[in-house]
Amino acid sequence: MDTKRSLIPLQRVEKTILFIRGQNVILDADLAKLYGVRTKRLNEQVKRNHERFPEDFMFQLTAKEKAKVVANCDHLSSLKYSPALPHAFTEHGALMAANILKTKTAVSMSIYVVRAFIRMREELTSRRDLEERLDQIEKILLVHDTELKDLFEKIRPLLLPPPEKPRKKIGFEVKEPKARYGKRVEKKQ
Repeated sequence: MDTKRSLIPLQRVEKTILFIRGQNVILDADLAKLYGVRTKRLNEQVKRNHERFPEDFMFQLTAKEKAKVVANCDHLSSLKYSPALPHAFTEHGALMAANILKTKTAVSMSIYVVRAFIRMREELTSRRDLEERLDQIEKILLVHDTELKDLFEKIRPLLLPPPEKPRKKIGFEVKEPKARYGKRVEKKQ
């Protein structure tokens, strides 16, 4: 398999994966495009086979979620005026949708969809590992930070210049007793 050709569908699929309600999903409009069918046909097949789609495979967006998705994703602007609330398919739901559609395009694209979900999961896992490692480093630095502050407080007096010694006065100093004005002090011999 040519790696350049296989990356294009994978990248195309990854662009359609959204993070809603704490999980990676593909909306019915995007999934229908990937599988080469109309959204209406996909949703008809899902209704006919509703027992194959429990809540962890597929769920319907709320009006608030729909508005948020339409506002954030340019390629979904056509949903803005649609009265229907879109369905969101998880990895397992997307695979099940390919099975019920039974078209060649759906079957071949389902491989890329699963690979894209796996890749997104791996990225999320590696990101979590990185975040945990950064938290550990931050805790270590905080401990070291307090220890460094203590050390600095102890070293700070050593960094100050030494106190000056009293200077010797310049000039001539008489070591004889001082005389009062008007009175003479005589030396005893």
